[in-house]
Amino acid sequence: MSDTPFGFGLPPEEPEDGDGKKKDQQSGGGQGPANPFGFGSLPGAGGFGGPGGDNPFAAMFGSMNPTDLGAAFQQLGQMLSYEGGPVNWDMAKQIARQTVAQGTQDGVKDASVGAAERTAVEEAVRLADLWLDDATSLPSGAGTAVAWSRAEWVEATLPAWKELVDPVAERVGAAMGDVLPEEMQAMAGPLIGMMRSMGGAMFGTQIGQAVGVLAGEVVGSTDIGLPLTPTGKAALLPVNIETFGKDLGVAKDEVRLYLALREAAHQRLFAHVPWLRSHLFGAVDGYARGIKVDTAKLEDVVGQFDPQNPEQLQDALQQGMFQPEDTPEQKAALARLETALALVEGWVDAVVHAAAKPRLTSADALRETLRRRRASGGPAEQTFATLIGLELRPRRLRDASRLWASLTDARGVDGRDALWAHPDMLPTATDLDDPDGFVHREQLDFSELDKLLGEAAEGGPDLKKKDDDTE
Repeated sequence: MSDTPFGFGLPPEEPEDGDGKKKDQQSGGGQGPANPFGFGSLPGAGGFGGPGGDNPFAAMFGSMNPTDLGAAFQQLGQMLSYEGGPVNWDMAKQIARQTVAQGTQDGVKDASVGAAERTAVEEAVRLADLWLDDATSLPSGAGTAVAWSRAEWVEATLPAWKELVDPVAERVGAAMGDVLPEEMQAMAGPLIGMMRSMGGAMFGTQIGQAVGVLAGEVVGSTDIGLPLTPTGKAALLPVNIETFGKDLGVAKDEVRLYLALREAAHQRLFAHVPWLRSHLFGAVDGYARGIKVDTAKLEDVVGQFDPQNPEQLQDALQQGMFQPEDTPEQKAALARLETALALVEGWVDAVVHAAAKPRLTSADALRETLRRRRASGGPAEQTFATLIGLELRPRRLRDASRLWASLTDARGVDGRDALWAHPDMLPTATDLDDPDGFVHREQLDFSELDKLLGEAAEGGPDLKKKDDDTE
């Protein structure tokens, strides 16, 4: 990600700093928009200390043509007048679309999906579903198969990102007012409102940039292990699949089919394990609620806040203001989330390998490539780690995959998949350390308990009637 993700970059002719060198004008290697608000790289602007220093607006906007100047003021006005939730999602969407439009760092631009590509994706998902029938007892979950451009992926996944990010951003917005002494809060009302508006805009810009970068990396709708789109819609991104398979030495059709297997396997899991989505998002929310804002850092930012220098808030967000609470509850929440992500990805890895190994000569190579890709993450994932205080990465994917494979050998496909019937039946982090112990342990049968509870509920009125008759 760029070191100046919110666009308040240094002007080209920045004055020399203390060591006699020019200050860095374009730091970072981010792929997002260099100056979404139009404040950076202004020709001839010397900053507040250079030419035009007596007139900050001349320093900022002096060399811009009237059209660009009007757009810059319009964007600035939108940022300061925002009164919505903790994240300006309209701005996030705008920045994400701008990032996508610029293309990825390797120069690959987004493109509309043609009829031939849509047909190829539909056929790949249909064939993948047939192969998966032999590898899992869960029925097909892909009611439809779609081929998306990067821009379409952004539009479709923003609601899920909102659900993930809003709780954390809301606490930051509240903390901006709480760090001021109570007697000053009434006097500083307008300032607090401005800071919250800017905080929402900056969160929106950072999230939008990260989502835009992710759109250039993902190959489907389930790459991060969380369901980002409605259940039953398998989605692949042809332009990114092309880039992914470019240097692998594997036929394009095989790459597409293997990725379709992974997408279709995720869809089966999320469609037929009804509690899984809320379990995963609840684990993210539970972990996020245990993170506290670094009030010391925030107090320092608020105490020195200058409305003409919004980079202070930008830097605080970019560097991260979250400190995980080192409590048993927080450790348990983190373990629960990491284990849940690992179990989902491990199950998909094991099931897809079982389906692909007998049919695709490149199955082993593609499996290892995707494992490494998933483990290493990318720049956008690091941005979410900074903003949410959490890396959405299955650290124990290999351990989980081995456990699911062992369960298949010991209990068969039906016995393995039956564990998804209830969250309490799933392996824990401790079980990943001792997979053999879990595989051979006698499992509780929750279906009998559910049956008894159901019968009790249905028999309630009859039992009451019998009691009444006795009386």
